[in-house]
Amino acid sequence: MGEVLISVCMTTYNGERYVAEQVRSILASPLVGELLVSDDGSTDRTLEVLSGFDDPRLRLLEGPRRGLVRNFESVLGLARGEYIFLSDQDDVWLPGKVETLLGYLKRADLVVSDCAVVDSQLTTLQPSFFAARGSGPGLWRNLLRNSYIGCCMALRRELLAYALPFPAETPMHDWWLGLVAEMFGRTAFAPEPLTLYRRHGSNASTTAEQKSRARWFQQLRWRWRLGSSLLALKIRPHQQQNTNS
Repeated sequence: MGEVLISVCMTTYNGERYVAEQVRSILASPLVGELLVSDDGSTDRTLEVLSGFDDPRLRLLEGPRRGLVRNFESVLGLARGEYIFLSDQDDVWLPGKVETLLGYLKRADLVVSDCAVVDSQLTTLQPSFFAARGSGPGLWRNLLRNSYIGCCMALRRELLAYALPFPAETPMHDWWLGLVAEMFGRTAFAPEPLTLYRRHGSNASTTAEQKSRARWFQQLRWRWRLGSSLLALKIRPHQQQNTNS
């Protein structure tokens, strides 16, 4: 297989209703070298729908069946591209998304773009996720209130040397990736809305206006785990250096 510049990593689970539209919007870009779709044990027609695509760039993978976060961890480890884009199964990429984010990645290690929040029929609910969430860069800001939305993220593969494997009890893959980029790389927030972020009642993540049902001590535990995991990554090279000196 030839050299791949851009990999797209998608996870699926019972996504038959919308996944074909999303795949078509991704493969519409000739810059996409591979689309890795890791299915986590769908019991509907998701695999049948995906198998109907006649495009050699689409690779179907079997997920670890340990949930969304571990499925993303698995598929990210298999991506071959220099630049890696993340995708949900039920959104729509707008024309020019790949080219625009690739431009940001020339000077950033991770970029997240704005998106329009839409309903199941793609009717706009919120024209700007960034505005609704108060999104922006900053390690402490995003540790307290995550504004990294995975379906709008792209990163340089070098960042995976820090991000993988995900720490135990990582609540969401995009939260961890964003924090790792804040600590070890350069981040960019692209104001262009480049994705239609579809909300239809059974999504794996919540929108800005939807409150987490997790109890307050669980929220604190997540932040403690993420912060301590970042600190462990930060001091590890220093410890190795001291050991070798």
